[in-house]
Amino acid sequence: MGLPEKVTIWEVGPRDGLQNESALVPTATKVAFIGRLVEAGLPIVEATSFVHPKWVPQLADAADLVDVLVADLGDGARDLPVLVPNERGLDRALEKGLRHVAIFGSATETFAQRNLNRSLDEQLTMFEPTVRRAREHGLDVRAYVSMCFGDPWEGRVPIDQVVAVGKRLLDLGASQLSLGDTIGVGTAAHVTALLGAFHEAGVGVGDLAVHFHDTYGQALSNATAALRAGVTTFDASAGGLGGCPYAKSATGNLATEDLVWLLTGLGIEHGVDLARLVEASVWMAGELGRPSPSAVVKALAGSSGA
Repeated sequence: MGLPEKVTIWEVGPRDGLQNESALVPTATKVAFIGRLVEAGLPIVEATSFVHPKWVPQLADAADLVDVLVADLGDGARDLPVLVPNERGLDRALEKGLRHVAIFGSATETFAQRNLNRSLDEQLTMFEPTVRRAREHGLDVRAYVSMCFGDPWEGRVPIDQVVAVGKRLLDLGASQLSLGDTIGVGTAAHVTALLGAFHEAGVGVGDLAVHFHDTYGQALSNATAALRAGVTTFDASAGGLGGCPYAKSATGNLATEDLVWLLTGLGIEHGVDLARLVEASVWMAGELGRPSPSAVVKALAGSSGA
């Protein structure tokens, strides 16, 4: 069928999924959630972000979270990726002996200004020393680029603009670029066109990951288009946790369970125990006091866990 034989799922639930929760989630709950996700076989679980508590109060416990994870899971917990917005965030990651970090940029001018208080070019200038120092210390660096398909202020984002920003992030030294449909407006044809433009610009599909939101119910369709283009790394959030504060009625990230169901049906290896993953999401939904939006969680767990 021309599809990949194996896919890596990059689980973002503990960081991206929880960061916009209004009620603070206890550190112990986050630790337990991460542990359950690791036990379900997810190969990469993004743990937290070393962002200033003023901007993301939910992640103010990042340092304590890492300490508890290392105590509970051992040294392997230092391989769990964390987001670092700048050099100060990197300093904190280095202090904890972490080995994988990520930076978060924007494909549009407006979101760069609103999210980072930097222009499109200034954000890249800010990231340069962060990436350089991280690589000098032997850390792997991932780069997220948001608003790759649409921006709530600027509308549809030109493909060549996304490619230009993405290439500059890779040129800084990032090992992988995650393309985010932040407000969930992407379609399969748009995904195909964007990935094709990166290919024409000399960026190998192995350097790319995709990060879809399901605002318009297109996340699985978009994931299928990405599979057909050869993408092998997919961001997803257990139970569909998360959402975008800039998209009205956004239903959250692509649910990891829904992605796993799709991959299993296509015969693509992913290494995740779906039953244990559903258990983890049902448990977390109970902790948050609301149902999971994941269709697969609802179907497999029944109304009591949905």
